[in-house]
Amino acid sequence: MARAQIHEPETAMTRAEFLTWVEQQPSGRFERIDGIVVAMAPERASHNLCKGAARDALRRAVREAGLTSCQVFGDGMTVQVENSDFVPDALLRCGPPLPGDATTVSDPLVLVEVLSPDSGTRDRATKLRAYFKLPSVQHYLIVWPDEPRIVRHSRMPDDQITTQVIMSGEISLDPPGITVTVEEFYAD
Repeated sequence: MARAQIHEPETAMTRAEFLTWVEQQPSGRFERIDGIVVAMAPERASHNLCKGAARDALRRAVREAGLTSCQVFGDGMTVQVENSDFVPDALLRCGPPLPGDATTVSDPLVLVEVLSPDSGTRDRATKLRAYFKLPSVQHYLIVWPDEPRIVRHSRMPDDQITTQVIMSGEISLDPPGITVTVEEFYAD
């Protein structure tokens, strides 16, 4: 992702300014990282297919587990962490349904980011640190779009974060008590 030149480099945009500004944009996707607006690069086909498959895999797993209190969202919902507003490629949350006009998710349980050429370092470092600052986050999956490789970061009961690279087979996400497979993320 390339940084958007919205303000002078030394000027940060507040969350309120960002949310107002982003709603006025005719096109494009943006995140705000440490107060700076970042334009997301045009999406490649492999990235788009992979993130759609990730959303579908989470939805299938939630449905099969009978978790009627859980919702799965695709790209577009904002997750706010301190001075940043991230837009993960897919996420799962459990609890009362969000209002129909909601644009943010304050309590995600599982977050998914599909790597793109411009976002790899940000997804593997900046977002990893930020997402686990939210007490609700239990799992963060980083997905390679062009090869079957998923890195699962999971919060342990003692708040330590474990990391596992998974190339095939099942991925257990407990909580909330679902299982997806690597192969599902590459179904298209």
